[in-house]
Amino acid sequence: MPTLLIVHHTPSPATAEMFDAVLRGATDPEITGVDVVRRAALAATASDVLAADGLILGTPANIGYMSGALKHFFDQVYYPVLDDTRGRPYGLFVHGNLGTEGAVKAVGSIADGLDWKQVCAPVVVTGSPDKKALEACWELGATVAATLMD
Repeated sequence: MPTLLIVHHTPSPATAEMFDAVLRGATDPEITGVDVVRRAALAATASDVLAADGLILGTPANIGYMSGALKHFFDQVYYPVLDDTRGRPYGLFVHGNLGTEGAVKAVGSIADGLDWKQVCAPVVVTGSPDKKALEACWELGATVAATLMD
């Protein structure tokens, strides 16, 4: 069974809301045959990434960059997974109160270096997530999970 790994750093209520919506989309009853695994960015390992067929990454934008926790995740897994995860589909959600562009660009640069394939546009929310933003998060989760269906 294909595995979707959701690696997230969700310290704020807003990022946690977004994560919950992504998870609901990824585990929708119409998504069948996909195992969804979630790991906090500080707990996720190279073994988790190697076992995954696709990924969703979630982070707050801190001072215009991805969270230190997600950066730490990438620092730990980059070289151990580099040769074995090329072409993996991925999605991204980012929350910030100011300047989210740097976080989106940084994650995209690292994912490009890993040769992961972005399967949908990042969901970027500034301020409190409204209904439309949470629907976009749900869609992100469902879209990435559906790419893994047999």
